[in-house]
Amino acid sequence: MSNLSRRNFLKAGVAAGALAGAGNLLHAERATATDWVTLGRSNIKVTRLALGTGSFSGEIQQQLGQEGLTRLVHHAYDRGIRFFETAEGYGASQKMLAVALKGIPRESYTLMSKVTTADGIDPAAKLAELHKNSDTDYFDIMLLHYQHTGTWVKDTARWQDAILEAEQKKTIRSRGASVHGLPALRLMPGNDWLQVAMIRMNHKGTIMDAEQYDSRDPGNVDEVVAHVKQVRKEGMGVISMKLVGEGTFNHEDRQRAMRFAFKNAGVDSVTVGYKSTAEIDEAIDNLNLALA
Repeated sequence: MSNLSRRNFLKAGVAAGALAGAGNLLHAERATATDWVTLGRSNIKVTRLALGTGSFSGEIQQQLGQEGLTRLVHHAYDRGIRFFETAEGYGASQKMLAVALKGIPRESYTLMSKVTTADGIDPAAKLAELHKNSDTDYFDIMLLHYQHTGTWVKDTARWQDAILEAEQKKTIRSRGASVHGLPALRLMPGNDWLQVAMIRMNHKGTIMDAEQYDSRDPGNVDEVVAHVKQVRKEGMGVISMKLVGEGTFNHEDRQRAMRFAFKNAGVDSVTVGYKSTAEIDEAIDNLNLALA
């Protein structure tokens, strides 16, 4: 091979390698629904899409029966979802999810639960009950569930202390709260105890935060988004819910809700309750499209 030919050959090879490398880089950076992301200063990793078990307080998932829910969970896991969530308020769904996850390596997924902060209850005993119901030695995330008043921070002080004690024992890895209503949401920014914030989010304000926590009127989307951006700026991880408007959204609105949550509000992860494998597949597709 002549020197000229050799130089041309080497140049072509370098150019081809550069193009291939750029293509690989673009492919590697393409965000997907099943990527692992870190929830702010909690350092807990979750997939962007979670499987929830609380549709209408868990009724939808319970109606599937154990075999149906197990099939759903395994399908989600096979598709790459590694984030599962339940709550004391979801009743039998807690134990059903535990059965569905049996046999799947515990270290391969993230598990979140939420505790009801009722008066007259021993927090440590209640947390131990949740561990038993979910058949797990530890929760990756524990939230104070359904905080809906303008006084919840001081009202839940003993629950906050109990969760901190559990963190010391390594039975809980991170902490946060789920809120309903603007008075409760407004207490999230500036809250040093919180590591994870669970906030209702969609583009239409359906079942979202308003002055009255239980209002069925559209919520104040702009204010909710402002609070999401503020808490993320402060280092909290944000998980959103109500992405499908409690099942009222059509396909187009489900797509728009995913895009709005990630592109407009900038949440880290979303949880959706499913009743079929087709709904899981659609949610993955919708989120992948939103991230594209």
